[in-house]
Amino acid sequence: MIRVGLSRTLPSYAGLQPPYGPGKAFPELVGLLGPHSEDGPPNHVYAAVRAALRGVGLDEPRFGTRDWNPLGDLVALGQRVVLKPNFIRHWNPIEGEDASVESVITHGAILRAVADYAFLAVGAAGSVAVAEAPQQDCDFERIREITGLAAIVGFHRDVLQRTLEIIDLRRETVTFREGIIVDRHPLPGDPAGYREVDLGEQSFFAGSGLSPTRFRGADYDPGPTTAQHEGGRNAYLLSESVLSSDLVVNLPKLKTHKKTGVTLALKNLVGINGDKNWLPHHSVGSVSQGGDEFPDDRLIDRWRSRATEIARPLLARGRALRLFRMARRIESATRGEGFIRSGNWYGNRTTWRMCCDLNRCLYYSDKEGLHLDAKQPVQSVLTILDGIIAGEGEGPLAPSDVPLGVVLAAVDPIAADLAAVRLMGFDASLIPKIRELMTDAGPRITAVRRPEDVAVVEVSPESFEAREQALASLDGDRIFRAHTGWVGHIERRET
Repeated sequence: MIRVGLSRTLPSYAGLQPPYGPGKAFPELVGLLGPHSEDGPPNHVYAAVRAALRGVGLDEPRFGTRDWNPLGDLVALGQRVVLKPNFIRHWNPIEGEDASVESVITHGAILRAVADYAFLAVGAAGSVAVAEAPQQDCDFERIREITGLAAIVGFHRDVLQRTLEIIDLRRETVTFREGIIVDRHPLPGDPAGYREVDLGEQSFFAGSGLSPTRFRGADYDPGPTTAQHEGGRNAYLLSESVLSSDLVVNLPKLKTHKKTGVTLALKNLVGINGDKNWLPHHSVGSVSQGGDEFPDDRLIDRWRSRATEIARPLLARGRALRLFRMARRIESATRGEGFIRSGNWYGNRTTWRMCCDLNRCLYYSDKEGLHLDAKQPVQSVLTILDGIIAGEGEGPLAPSDVPLGVVLAAVDPIAADLAAVRLMGFDASLIPKIRELMTDAGPRITAVRRPEDVAVVEVSPESFEAREQALASLDGDRIFRAHTGWVGHIERRET
């Protein structure tokens, strides 16, 4: 059985302050933190991460002793760990009583706990970094403030004499006005550089019947998106810091997603890219035209699609910005925001394939390159899901808060996502990126072939006692509200 560690705790980050110390002298951390083991108020999030790690079964025989070293099962002394959070954007546009940035991004309290265990595993000679490529319009300095990154980095530097490196993997940021890019600003990017990874015929796009000429990415010019996925090529430009690490700890947020139904472990790897315009996000046109931009052949949708294609080269050259902003205002006023566009619905056949490709790229890459002929993944990856405040509705950018109080951990990403989907009240068989990876015959990133292969080990963050249960018995308090384009097409229906 493949284990998922589950911890249930208070569904809030209230009362926690950077640098988010454990607030309790856990025996394995006394040697690392010294007198600072009990710094700060009681930290239920830190305890929940610890409990979830125990649930996975990492270094299980030594749990509760000074020698327990959970990440030491995955990485050795002197090696390098990269933490990959979800820092997609620094605000929630529907901020209010029932929505906050806390359901959008990974919380700093999760990051601090995982960083401590990473430093414990690699020792003084090893290194730990936080690496992420947020959305192009994200203000990374605001992310540092919101998550308390400066305080966390300062603690590790001043108290532990360790360097927690922070890497913004983007090569540029942009400024949007009413949905239109008006400014671009270059960034240094990954100091280790980027690596082209070409899956070729081992891509999930191979044999899909989708035309690369219809692929549209994250920017106005579709040329790069098509060029990286035609003629047998299926390539991605990925962070060298991530690919060449010895362990990647994937730290996604538990929330819904407009193009893939849910975010979770698999989708979070979009943030290891150096050029998101290499990533196909949807295929232009209706389903009957060979696309997945929108579901029906309504005239208004076809006109909108055609107008968008005409606008692309002009916007890429910075022309007619005022005209197109006016058009966006008129469209919003007449149609609202609830109509399906840009592949934001359950019929998107493009994004889930891209997402699965990125996972295959990571799991089969190491310092030496790509190893698609390996019998199993060559990269170690641990997933720890932040579900303290989860997100429902218009995720990933504008979710409503769900006080869930959950941390999940697993060394198998499908196992982690299956458990999260159960807690959300969704049906994994209706989510292509999960369903297809379980049945895929190519280089596998998962040992899970059916949900029955997964056992959930729930560990109390108070007593740290463990209780095992079948995945099918795992339920949340209610069914999450799906994204508008997925409502009625993702929810679990018990028979």
